[in-house]
Amino acid sequence: MSAKGPEQTLIAQDLACRRSERLLFRNLNFTLAPGQVLLLRGPNGSGKSSLLRLLAGLLPPEAGTLNWRGKNVAQDRAHYRGDLAYLGHLDALKPQLLVRENLQFWADLIGATMAVENALAKVGLGMCADFPAQQLSAGQRRRFGLARLLLKPVPIWLLDEPSTALDTAGHKLVLDLINRHRAAGGLAVISSHDDLDLPQATTLRLGSGAGI
Repeated sequence: MSAKGPEQTLIAQDLACRRSERLLFRNLNFTLAPGQVLLLRGPNGSGKSSLLRLLAGLLPPEAGTLNWRGKNVAQDRAHYRGDLAYLGHLDALKPQLLVRENLQFWADLIGATMAVENALAKVGLGMCADFPAQQLSAGQRRRFGLARLLLKPVPIWLLDEPSTALDTAGHKLVLDLINRHRAAGGLAVISSHDDLDLPQATTLRLGSGAGI
C-alpha cells in the first residue's frame, strides 16, 4: 500500500442513487481519510449495497461527485478501481474449480503480491485449498472472499456484510483484518447488520432519518 497522506482521501459530495424509478438516497456527503471507517446502517432496501456498488464504480450516481486523490473519479476510473477492493454478496467462485484455482484466477487478474497459499492460510482455508469450491460451507465461502482482500494491498476496502455466515472465530478474523488494514493507512466503507466493534468508526444511516 502506498504511503499515508492527505491525497488518499475519499470525498463524496451530494451523491444520489436511483434504482429503476426509486430514488434510494440523495445529498449524501462524507469524507474518509487514511485509517478511517464508515459503517453503513439501515433497513433492507435502504441503499447500503447500492452505495457500495456506486463507490466501486459498478453503478453510476444519479447526481453528485466522488473524489479520490484530489481528482474526480469519473475522470480516471481505471486508476481509482486499481486502488480498491470490493467484497459484495456474491461468492465469485466457480463451483467446479478447486478453491486454490479459484483464488489463483483472482490473483492473476489483479496482479497479486501475496501467494495464494498464504492468503488461504491466513483466513483458515489452508486445508481446503484442494477441495472443489462447491464443497465449501457458507462461512467458508465468506472466508474465501476475505482471502481475495489479502492478495494485494489497496487503500480502499468496500465490504458488504463481511461477517455474514461466519462463526465467532470468523467475526474476530474480520475485525482483525479490518484493523490491520486501517493501521496500514487503509480506509473502509462497510455495510453490516452485525455489531462490529470498530473503534472511532463513523456511522452513516440510510433510509428514514438518514444521516451521519
